[in-house]
Amino acid sequence: MMDRILITGASGFIGSFIVEEALRRGMEVWAAVRKSSSRAFLTDKRIHFIELDLSSPDRLRSQLAGHVFDYVVHAAGVTKCLHKEDFHRVNTEGTQNLVSVLIDMQMPLRRMVYLSSLSIYGPVREKQPYTEILDSDTPQPNTAYGHSKLAAERWLDGLASKGQPFPYVVLRPTGVYGPRERDYFMMAKSIQQHVDFSVGFQPQDITFIYVEDVVQAVMLALNRGRIGGKYFLSDGEVYQSRAFSDYLQHELGDPWLLRVKAPLWLLRIVTTCGEWWSHLTGKVTALNNDKYHILKQRNWRCDIRPAIDELGFRPTVLLEEGVRRSVKWYRENKWM
Repeated sequence: MMDRILITGASGFIGSFIVEEALRRGMEVWAAVRKSSSRAFLTDKRIHFIELDLSSPDRLRSQLAGHVFDYVVHAAGVTKCLHKEDFHRVNTEGTQNLVSVLIDMQMPLRRMVYLSSLSIYGPVREKQPYTEILDSDTPQPNTAYGHSKLAAERWLDGLASKGQPFPYVVLRPTGVYGPRERDYFMMAKSIQQHVDFSVGFQPQDITFIYVEDVVQAVMLALNRGRIGGKYFLSDGEVYQSRAFSDYLQHELGDPWLLRVKAPLWLLRIVTTCGEWWSHLTGKVTALNNDKYHILKQRNWRCDIRPAIDELGFRPTVLLEEGVRRSVKWYRENKWM
């Protein structure tokens, strides 16, 4: 009998790749989507679709009635919102609602993998020379997104003390990029249009992980993850601030570039205006206060040794190769 897996956020960037890998492994895949979700990357006829309303425990209970899953990957969430409270409502309360219903239904899960983020730590270890962020460090989230992810993690951690043991594993990837992802794609478009924009004059250590390596870690965590375990994910390398744009420039045929490096105070003005404009128009923009804090942060190093030692995680795609694959996909799919 095939293992049955429920994947929330299945229509999203990372979720759609998890769906494909689960199918490749012969699992019975249930893709949780909203009515409004695009299914452009969910075309395999073996996919079973299920609409889940993570905002309502009662509706969730009704929607999940009669279903039995061996595994859950909770990849649903928001990274940009018009209102700060929406991060908590979707990322924190949505996770609480899903897990509470699974517990109430006595779902016989072997594992649930929760996709969190390195962003929950914020600007720790910012003094030079930068060192790796460790699980033992105290999180200092400086974004609404990071706060919402940390709150979800802490709620999961508290289940055992409430007499509700639950088989969850947390993954904390750094910046995830690859085909289908739009934020890094905007950098590629900007370079194609001859502008490379960066901020801050202090050295910045950045980490990345290619989407297929995140999927690798998800599958390992489903089978080997320590219950309650939390694992940072990156490709194991540390890059300087220009590395991503340099690789993009090369893959795009080395177009001439106007390199603009702005001071942080100017970025603050731009993102404040972006936030104001979002509330005025009702449209979410990438130039918001969360973005300011993300770009301001100088140290994105993280310790992936627990993922290597406990999960058997082995990053396979470094940044240069990942950028090459991404640009190739952009072109083949007429994104550029």
